[in-house]
Amino acid sequence: MTSLGGVEMVDWNLAVSTATRLVRPGPEVTREDARAVVAELRRHAKASEEHVRGFTRMQPERPAESDTPVLVVDRPGWVRANVAGFKELLSPLLGKMQERRASGPGGAVLGAVGGKVTGVEVGMLLSFLASRVLGQYETFAPATRELPGGADGGGRLLLVAPNIVHVERELEVEPHDFRLWVCLHEETHRTQFAAVPWLRDHIRGEIQSFLGETEMDPSMLLERLREAAQSMTGNRSGTDTAEKNESDRGSIVELVQTPAQREILGRLTAVMSLLEGHADYVMDGVGPEVVPSVAEIREKFQKRRASGAGKLDQALRKLLGLDAKLRQYREGERFVRAVVEDLGMDGFNRVWTSPNTLPTKAEIGDPAGWIARMRS
Repeated sequence: MTSLGGVEMVDWNLAVSTATRLVRPGPEVTREDARAVVAELRRHAKASEEHVRGFTRMQPERPAESDTPVLVVDRPGWVRANVAGFKELLSPLLGKMQERRASGPGGAVLGAVGGKVTGVEVGMLLSFLASRVLGQYETFAPATRELPGGADGGGRLLLVAPNIVHVERELEVEPHDFRLWVCLHEETHRTQFAAVPWLRDHIRGEIQSFLGETEMDPSMLLERLREAAQSMTGNRSGTDTAEKNESDRGSIVELVQTPAQREILGRLTAVMSLLEGHADYVMDGVGPEVVPSVAEIREKFQKRRASGAGKLDQALRKLLGLDAKLRQYREGERFVRAVVEDLGMDGFNRVWTSPNTLPTKAEIGDPAGWIARMRS
């Protein structure tokens, strides 16, 4: 564990135990049904490889790059996998903070609060997310005996079985179709990273640059977090004012950014919009041939994705920046669709040539601008 002033900054074990204690139980299924769901998801994940690679015309450059495991997990399993990923990504930042131990009042406060409180906070966040994620391609988490990864630092594909069952029941859609539909989306992400070997290091570099620009002064960090909290809970009067303030407020992530971080985040937003939009486009493109009820699934799922589960869910989405992720799906899918319609799939695949051919944040909203740049 990385520590500040002798106190752990993040108690990762406590984060795991907190999240697994607080996470909602999954839907009720018999042991036999659970085994059947797991087996079917594994079959669909394997079948999705051929569907996605045929549609996208993307193939791994080396066989080892496609040899990433498919892990069907429950909600606590998803928590453990993501804590491992957080530790991996945040270790340089936490190491830098350890080297620059603050001696002022802010540092004393952080030292007193310590990693226990931070661990609980991380655990609460993970408990919220653990019941909502259907699948995830983990790009950066290290391989362990419990959670194996691909060769040469490759990722792993996670499918969260209880969440998939919960949503298919909630939407009242055909379960077998829905499970394959989810696998098509996640397999697209696995194909993206397997076929584009520079992509993983590029995104990791951008994330590390973002974290490297983080202000190390704990008192400043506390002040920013205080301002963030006030902006979320400030008094408002009048419907028009409330709606305006709601639209003006950003997430916690946005409120603690430096100017340099905003530039980096713009590039990250563009590439994540591309990856998510591409996955949605592929999922719907392959769907009609292999998922008979794809139109019904898409319509119902879009309504669920947009509305959230209620007022509290919507507030948490805003606070954590999850509403921005929903925009990424929509804007990215429109970008991919427009480019493929103009240039065809092979023309679109020029996007994977190098970091320089990735769309900018502005080009995600203006596909014609990216097309013009590629033609120049």
